[in-house]
Amino acid sequence: MAFKAVDVLGISFLQDYAKMFKDAGVDVKLLVNPCPLGATEDELIAAGKQGDAIIAQASYQSITGKVLTNWKNCKMVTSIGIGYENLDVDCATELGIMVVNVPDANIEDVSDHTIGLILACTRRIVQLNNAVKKGKWESVASPGIAAEIWPKLSRLRGQTLGLIAFGRIPRALVPKARGFGLKIIVYDPYLSPDIIRKFEVEPVDLDQLLADSDIISIHTPLTPETKHILGLKQLKKMKPTACLINTSRGSVVDPKALYTALTGGYIAAAALDVTEPEPIPADSPLLKLDNFIVTAHSAGLSPQALAEMQRRPGDEIIRVVQGKWPFGLVNPEVKTRYIKKWGKALK
Repeated sequence: MAFKAVDVLGISFLQDYAKMFKDAGVDVKLLVNPCPLGATEDELIAAGKQGDAIIAQASYQSITGKVLTNWKNCKMVTSIGIGYENLDVDCATELGIMVVNVPDANIEDVSDHTIGLILACTRRIVQLNNAVKKGKWESVASPGIAAEIWPKLSRLRGQTLGLIAFGRIPRALVPKARGFGLKIIVYDPYLSPDIIRKFEVEPVDLDQLLADSDIISIHTPLTPETKHILGLKQLKKMKPTACLINTSRGSVVDPKALYTALTGGYIAAAALDVTEPEPIPADSPLLKLDNFIVTAHSAGLSPQALAEMQRRPGDEIIRVVQGKWPFGLVNPEVKTRYIKKWGKALK
């Protein structure tokens, strides 16, 4: 009987998974049952009930314990992108279901974008551009630019960049930031200080990072522990000249607290690629601020990254059918239960 892969996201029109399976010589039948990103549990259950493998987007589709329990044949859920905060990983592990993501397709893109946001904040690039487009570049010493923007420009060399979390993306960011002469400190309570020091950066606690950083860049996944990890209490501990960058998940920053910090002078500027909620509401007061930049959750995107993210679920399904563990296995502790439940050892 053919292994069934069900695309509940509806991206098969972008990536021909059926052709991938045929070219790889594996017996996999593709079913396409797309659900909207706000689909109910019952809709997801109905869409994926025949699947041995489910292709989904676990950052936006709520793959709860109820859904997983009712996907009776499911052996793996492979999600587009790195995030999986809306998938019950513990339940999946108990059920012998592998959770698979794409942890490395957009590392360079997000770290590049982070550098861009740092420059946009410290060099006030967006603010300068907007001033010129409003006709304020009347001369090199235009009062609107010279008085309002130039005093806010800052030089990167010698400043301190604080990284919250130190996974693959911030590690890729380190050499790029060093090229601008930035000193780098890191807060990551899940890594030993020795591992952090191997990258020749300084491990610190969160309070020290908030107090010492000229620029803070957030790279943590969204978990119950990291939701609103930066609220008003934490933002008040930052330098009034500091900039905040977030390319991780919107809900790690409290938006109301951020507005208060930006308007109250607690921090100088913020540049977010991600917001709470998404998309950012059109009437959000943040959008009226000159010292706020937002880039529509685009940091991880490029034609190269998109091609990799779209292809990887097919690659991972092929690996499993060929008897191999997937590369992007989020829950390696599932291996023993997977073998026991499905009677097949992978290598």
